[in-house]
Amino acid sequence: MAGAFEWIALVSAVCLFAGMLLLAEVGRRMAAARRASDPEGAGKGGGAAEAGVFGLLGLLIAFTFSGAALRFEDRRHLISDEANAIGTAYLRLDLLPDDAQAAIRDLFRKYADLRATAYGDADLQAASRRLSDGAALQGEIWAKAWAACRRPDAPAQAAMLLLPAVNEMIDITTTRATATENHPPAVVFLLLGGLCLIGALLVGYGTAPDQSRSWFHPVIFAAVLSVTVYVIIDVEFPRLGLIRVDAADHVLLDLRKSMQ
Repeated sequence: MAGAFEWIALVSAVCLFAGMLLLAEVGRRMAAARRASDPEGAGKGGGAAEAGVFGLLGLLIAFTFSGAALRFEDRRHLISDEANAIGTAYLRLDLLPDDAQAAIRDLFRKYADLRATAYGDADLQAASRRLSDGAALQGEIWAKAWAACRRPDAPAQAAMLLLPAVNEMIDITTTRATATENHPPAVVFLLLGGLCLIGALLVGYGTAPDQSRSWFHPVIFAAVLSVTVYVIIDVEFPRLGLIRVDAADHVLLDLRKSMQ
């Protein structure tokens, strides 16, 4: 899946680059045709339109890039938050009677193994299986923790401290799952691509007064925007592209190693 996504993102960026070059040439020819029919008015009246389009394009790029970067950081922080929640609940198992701890600790180790690799698997079916297994383990952990806290020999603090920690550990999985699906509407990306193409058309129109055809400005414009859009998409889907959030998973892996 990751490889397929990377190819799709790359092909999309290349198509956007080619489309911008094509529209730059169309814009140049439109300007040349107007200059031939109206030499006096060919260069008038376009400044306000160009300023509006390029201003909106700059704002949209800033909006999508900053939003993608913020969501990327949020996903990294959520991994740390989940590791903290699991670690806290695991430490509070010490409040339970000794003979009740062993079985629950084994479940915690299995759960940490699953959560550390839940989102890093490129195989969607395997990832879905891990998430389902994790949900089943949550039910087992909660049932055993609740039963252990109700034992007559369990201290009163066990229910007050352990059960809220287990509940937080379970709740954060929903928060992480929601964060992976949190993206701007598709229309935002379509608008961004459309503004890039319109901007290329205006760049071509603006370079028409040159005596000889120059590809320097259209190529630079198209290349910069294509790479920018590619990076935005890569950051927006950090489990599928070159820019990855997987490095943050080491927090969960380190936590699992500490559960001996």
